[in-house]
Amino acid sequence: MEIPVVKLVECPRDAMQGIETFIPTDVKVKYLNGLLKVGFDTIDIGSFVSPKAIPQLADTAEVLDRIDMDGSKSKLLVIVANERGAEAAARQVRVSYLGYPFSISETFQQRNTNTSIEGSWVRTANIAELAQKAGKELVVYISMAFGNPYGDPWNADIALQWTDRLVNELGVRIIALSDTVGVAEPEDIKSMFGALIPELPQIEFGAHLHCSPTNWKTKTQAAWDAGCRRFDGAIKGYGGCPMAEDELVGNLQTELFVRDLEERGINTGVDLELLDRSVIEAGSVFPA
Repeated sequence: MEIPVVKLVECPRDAMQGIETFIPTDVKVKYLNGLLKVGFDTIDIGSFVSPKAIPQLADTAEVLDRIDMDGSKSKLLVIVANERGAEAAARQVRVSYLGYPFSISETFQQRNTNTSIEGSWVRTANIAELAQKAGKELVVYISMAFGNPYGDPWNADIALQWTDRLVNELGVRIIALSDTVGVAEPEDIKSMFGALIPELPQIEFGAHLHCSPTNWKTKTQAAWDAGCRRFDGAIKGYGGCPMAEDELVGNLQTELFVRDLEERGINTGVDLELLDRSVIEAGSVFPA
């Protein structure tokens, strides 16, 4: 089998987390079973955080118990926000990755995980240790990597300072730069990846871009041109971060990005027919 030259991370967790009306667990399981057959490298399937914070994903453990992974090549990732969540996630035998949102915006770090950046660093170190002992890999999301709505400082030097510490002090090997509220311009994306990838060539850098139907192509192209080969997306562009602003900014629309890559001769490893089925199924899962 030809090895894909790009890693695609499908994020139903991000698509679902901001929806107020609870999606029945049966509906989630059916949808996720379809996604597991499509051929994504990784599926960001849920989170182990307080159900008060994200009630939509309170059933993640049950979902993990009930999904059918037979024949699926996809690995599973769940988001955690503290050590307690990481301990619960680490007990899940089907989970390969624990994802932690580490923000370079002081304001957002408080809003998202109720701690400061320094407090988050201590938390990340503890989670890294928990993950290692459980045989899981830690994926760190540098949230607000391309700017924030709070006026907090951000630039490549700040991002490099923290990513360098994550790599050399904690042994993190996968880092995703996150455009949390969709403010990144293509030149910001290209310059940020262009600054970090050469400095840490051993690291797998990913792009978690929140974008619209009108700017997804320029944003993804900027990341690609700078050397990024790992991309997060969500079918139909659903989702966003409910902890950032009142209005959700959608995710990279998976089916558009996949088609674009395939048309350019880039192997994605995705079964396009099964992807189309999941796009149709999404219509019965998410509100119009």
